Amino acid sequence: MPLRTVALRTSDTPNAGFPFTIAAIRTIPVLEMADRVTFFVGENGTGKSTLLEAIAIAAGIRGLGSEQPKLDTTLAPQRDLASHLRLTWSARSSRGFFLRAEDFFGYLRRQARDDARIRRERSEIGLDAPPPGRADDWRSGEHPDESAAVEFIERYDSRSHGESFLDVFGQRTRGKGLYLLDEPEAPLSPQRQLSLIRLLADAVDVGAQFIIATHSPILLAFPGAKILSFDGGPITEVAYADLEHVALTRAFLNAPELYLQRLLAKDDE
Repeated sequence: MPLRTVALRTSDTPNAGFPFTIAAIRTIPVLEMADRVTFFVGENGTGKSTLLEAIAIAAGIRGLGSEQPKLDTTLAPQRDLASHLRLTWSARSSRGFFLRAEDFFGYLRRQARDDARIRRERSEIGLDAPPPGRADDWRSGEHPDESAAVEFIERYDSRSHGESFLDVFGQRTRGKGLYLLDEPEAPLSPQRQLSLIRLLADAVDVGAQFIIATHSPILLAFPGAKILSFDGGPITEVAYADLEHVALTRAFLNAPELYLQRLLAKDDE
């Protein structure tokens, strides 16, 4: 597997300031990653996305978003954390990507801007006809040429958010590599989350490794996945059946009327 462990270098780690004030971050043990799928789970604010972003920066993983992780001004604290992480590898690969579902359309907009710039630059030097397209360039993480960018934008402009997300995901996960996903369930219906599980299975069968921050009980059910919980301080491995996310969802679906009755009851009744 590409990434074996993630650890915090405690000898020079700051004691104050975000994100080192987060309990799960401050007490990071040596985290062993699964060779297929590792999930980060926990309530908002527990540090799961922060650590995922820091791993992406420390590993030099290319981002699919409006900005690259190493340049994104909103990720300055995560870059600080990344400088204090120690990653160990068994077979490092240049393949892979980091994707925050909330910034997926930022990625599409960045591709559109690249296309516009390419068109302008070609016009300025008097080139009217596009060069032969390299439709796979954007998939491999290289800068797309004009025809590939045009194909990209036309392909996704008319599709739903979920369809576009799954299409890009399926095209970009090619072979061995490290793929980091932050809450990929955000644009996906339950049915499309099942489609994502199918894509994950296909990718791991050819050597892909995933680390995924999620709240989704559907995705967390991926067979054989390792689940690391950020709730309650130190990061610990948890079984699927013991997850609060799973227990609460199951209980609600078994008796939604009871839950809603209690939730919506007026205090004076």
